[in-house]
Amino acid sequence: MTEDSIGNSSATDEVWKRNEPDSPCEKICMIHPAAGLCIGCHRTAEEIANWARYSQEDRLTRKAELPSRADQLKGHAPARRRERVRRRTRSS
Repeated sequence: MTEDSIGNSSATDEVWKRNEPDSPCEKICMIHPAAGLCIGCHRTAEEIANWARYSQEDRLTRKAELPSRADQLKGHAPARRRERVRRRTRSS
């Protein structure tokens, strides 16, 4: 059994393996409020919730689309950061 840099055991990953297209989850789970996509895997909340119900063909199709969604996150600073920038700009 090995551990990654943040202490996750590879044994736990083995427990969840199935004979089907792997989940694209990157274990960085946060839905970006403006883009509506997970910042880790680029799936929508609906896709994440329904992943286990999709056919293998649907999963492979959706998985192939995910890399192109990364551009949707560019230029979308999280709301809290945008607000801090606005406050700094006004007080200057």
